[in-house]
Amino acid sequence: MVSGGRDLSRRKEWIEAVMSDYVKKIERLFEMNTDPVQAAQMKKYMRDQFEYLGIKTPLSKALQNEFYAKYGLPEIAELDFIVRELWKLPHREYKYVAMRLLDKFEKKLAPQFIKTIEHLIVTDSWWDTVDLIASHQVGGMFKRYPDIKTKYLAKWRRSKNMWLRRTTLLFQLGYKTDTDFALLCKLIQENLGSDEFFINKAIGWSLRQYAHINPSPVRKFVKTTRELHPLSRREAMKHLE
Repeated sequence: MVSGGRDLSRRKEWIEAVMSDYVKKIERLFEMNTDPVQAAQMKKYMRDQFEYLGIKTPLSKALQNEFYAKYGLPEIAELDFIVRELWKLPHREYKYVAMRLLDKFEKKLAPQFIKTIEHLIVTDSWWDTVDLIASHQVGGMFKRYPDIKTKYLAKWRRSKNMWLRRTTLLFQLGYKTDTDFALLCKLIQENLGSDEFFINKAIGWSLRQYAHINPSPVRKFVKTTRELHPLSRREAMKHLE
């Protein structure tokens, strides 16, 4: 039993070393393409909160595809470790790499992967990561796994973490006719009275998105919800007035 345990431990260490090497190869490729001038501009745009390599999205995507062509995609069992390792790196571009990698596996993510998704939402949070994760991974997983949706929606909607609450408002952005508008209205009502810009912006955005599909109930909700923040109201009615 002891020998078997040691063998498993060694195998785990070997697998993690291989996965760490995968991440380091990504890191080396991106570091060869840094642009200090662009990095300064990108950092300023994000209110000087994060460090950047200065790699804009088109080049970042091209480098990532170049990397996949040479080294391939990881196994899905390796995804959790690799995504978390990328998320730890100091430059923001690696989080974008991690999110695009998640997109490759979006329909294959197991229910338990929601724990990793939650970690990504609350770690180094800002709109550039949270909004994509909310509308892509969370939206997809909540559709595929109703039990996960029930459990985590109940948890996140009451959270003190603003980014988790923003996620509950945005996860249906891509649902179109599948949008549960009654649920969205309840989630909005739970956040009325907030002075948080990112909550009020998300409320307006979610309403505006559904208005493209079904404008009448959005008009009615905005008209009858007097407590709606002016920012939310403006965002919701952008294409309805």
